[in-house]
This record gives sequence, C-alpha cells and structure tokens, in this order.
Amino acid sequence: MKLRSAQEIWETALGQLQVEVNKANFATWFKKTTGIDFRDGRFEIGVPNTFIAEYLEKNQRSLIERVLTGILRDNVRLEFRVADAGARIISDRTPLPLFNPRYTFDSFIVGNSNNLAFAAATKVAENPGQNFNPLYLHGGSGLGKTHLLHAIGNYAITRNFHVLCVSAEQYTNELVTSIREKTTDDFRRKFRTVDILLLDDVQFFGGKEQTEENFFHTFNELHAANHQIVVTSDRVPQALPALKERLRSRLEWGLVADLQPPDFETRLNVLKAKAERERVDVTAEVLEFIALQIKENIRALEGALNRVIAYAKLLRTAITPDMAARAIDDIASKQPRLPPVTLELIVEMVAGAFQVSLSDLRGRRRDDTTATARQAAMYLMREETECSLADIGRQLGGRSPATISYACGKITESLNNDPHLRRQLFNIQQKLHAQRNI
Repeated sequence: MKLRSAQEIWETALGQLQVEVNKANFATWFKKTTGIDFRDGRFEIGVPNTFIAEYLEKNQRSLIERVLTGILRDNVRLEFRVADAGARIISDRTPLPLFNPRYTFDSFIVGNSNNLAFAAATKVAENPGQNFNPLYLHGGSGLGKTHLLHAIGNYAITRNFHVLCVSAEQYTNELVTSIREKTTDDFRRKFRTVDILLLDDVQFFGGKEQTEENFFHTFNELHAANHQIVVTSDRVPQALPALKERLRSRLEWGLVADLQPPDFETRLNVLKAKAERERVDVTAEVLEFIALQIKENIRALEGALNRVIAYAKLLRTAITPDMAARAIDDIASKQPRLPPVTLELIVEMVAGAFQVSLSDLRGRRRDDTTATARQAAMYLMREETECSLADIGRQLGGRSPATISYACGKITESLNNDPHLRRQLFNIQQKLHAQRNI
C-alpha cells in the first residue's frame, strides 16, 4: 500500500523514537522536528535551528535511519534543514505554558500501582503545606511522576497559588548563572517565595555539592514557612548515596510514595483513555493485545498505541491484532524478560477457567468442554512457553507431538470465529501475566 505524507511517516518514527531515547533527549532534540519531504529515497527532516541539526547529524543519524528504514522497508538518506515559517514547527520564541495542560488529575489513570502517589498528590494540591511536606514521589521512567507534578501545578494555579516547577538540572543551571552574573538575590527570591515548589529528578543533585548546599537551604526556608515541596526521583531517598545524609533525611520528613509498573487492568485503562483522547476507534481485542505485550511503563504503552494508529493511517488499513503485532514487533521484543510461565500453572489456570478437573484435563475424557479445554491448554503452552511439543504432551497425559500441533491449529482457527473462546483465552493470559508480575 502507498504511504502518505512525509509528516505522517515522521510521526510514526517519532512514536518509536520516543520509546528508544530518554524523556529529556526526546524533548530537547526531537519534539520540535517535522517531516518535510520524502522522495527518491531522500527523507528531509525540519529542525528549529542549526544547533539541533548539527546534534542530530552527529549523534542520532544512525538511530533515525534505522527507525525510518524499518517503517519504509527501504534504505533512506537523511537531510536536516532549518524549517522556514511555513513548516509545522513550534518556534523557539513561542511561549510555552507553565504546565502541560494534558497532565491533570482527571487524565491520570489510577490503579493499584500508583493509587497512594495519586491520593497524596491530590491532597497536597488541595492543601499545600498542610499534608505530606515534602511529598517524595519515586519510580522508574514513564510511570507518571512528571504527570502528577504537572497535575498538582495545574490544580494549584486555579486556586491562585504561586507554583514553580523545575527539573533539578534546570535548578542547577539557574544557580550557576546567578552566581556568574551576581544575581543570587534574584535566584533566592524566585525559589524561596513560592507557595509550592515542584522539583523533578532530584537525583541529579548527586555529586554537585554547591547545588545541593543551596537546595538544602531552599528546602529549609520553604518548609519552615509551611510552603509545599514536592520532589520526584527514580529511587527512594536512602538509595541516593551521592546526596548528603542531612538532605536525604529531610526528603523523608513527609511522605515517600512510589509508582510501580502498571498491572494489566491499569495498562488497559491507559490505552482506552488514550484511544478516546485521540478519537480513534480501536477494538478491545487490539487494546488487550497491546496491554499484554507492553508492560514496562505508561510512556512505552502510549508510544506503542501511537505507532499502531500511525501505521494504520499510513497504510490505510483497519487496526487489527495482526496489524498491531506487526507495528510493535520490535518494541515488544525489547520489553524486560519476566520469569517463565510453567506448564503446571497453565494447566491449573485452564482447568479453573473451563471448570474441568485436572484429572479430566490430563485424562481421556472427550466431551466438548473437556476437549476444548485440553486443546486450549495445548495452545497456551505453545504460545506462552518455549517447551517442546513432547514436553507439552507429557504434561497432558502423554499426548503425541502430532496431537499438540493439531490442537494448536484448531484453536487458532477457532479464535477467528469464536469471540467467547477468544475472551476466555485473553482472560487466562491476563492472569498468567499477572502471576509473573507478582
């Protein structure tokens, strides 16, 4: 099928690049780029300035070429060009909002993995300085820490609180500039008179003694005045040995709340919300498939759905589980390896789901329910494990490899025509993956 515009191709590429590079690099080097032209194997990328063009040329060319080659199924030659006024690029002079308007409490998907952090953040936004001061949010990349920071900010400014949100790197850079330009009084007023200070990635302070010393005093002044402090990090305070103990202990004064990788239900709700927000009709089967494949974090999950949607637009095809599998194949393959599912666990899960006994499942009973359950167990063992056909056969009463192959083919065929069976197997797979995450 014929691909469409260079911009649509580039949006597809950005969906994968967002997964492959960290948040800071993506925001700095890729966020304001656009696809300008694609013809005769030459792909032209618009950038806002020559500095970004030079960086991408020197440091990211091979990655971009690999991503575009995977999408286009052909080699491409890259060219970077500073975009003119007609290109769809945000100008460097365009004022940016203080907080991302999409990052609100209403748009945050709450689940077992993040409910404490969410509840604490809402409490802090409603009554800054009165509860959990400081609030320390920690967790891996892409789990929602920055979303909650901005949600606090968006809510607080509607109530006329003076809120400041910065990354630890930005805090450091501004401090260095203020010392060099002899404007430390201005720096002090900026950071020590706010009602709420939101600081992202505090681990960046590690090893920067002057910055840490300054923030220590900023923290003390704000806390003494009952002004709210919210800090995020990728780990708990005591796991930041590069920070001095006196700062680490202060970071634990209020509440330390973690954000864990989302469980299946939360991942599915994230995808549903994303599809609704993008106004794209995606079937439950496709969303469930993506949720089963992408488990690491919410950013990767949304990036995978972005890629599926973009592929469907580019190729002008319906979004099906098979198409989704092709679109996210290389992303899913990079997900962390989890403990293997055992054959015994699959047998137990299938027996429970189909309400048949283990002895019947492994025995010779041949009524329709038992036979279907047995074939489903064979199919799941083949799909969810790397065990041989002989191993699977031994687990189910000594069936032959030929019997296993036949059963897998029969179930594969039935899944296309039997929504009830498809739902049963999805439910079993959900439980299997939930067991792996415990």
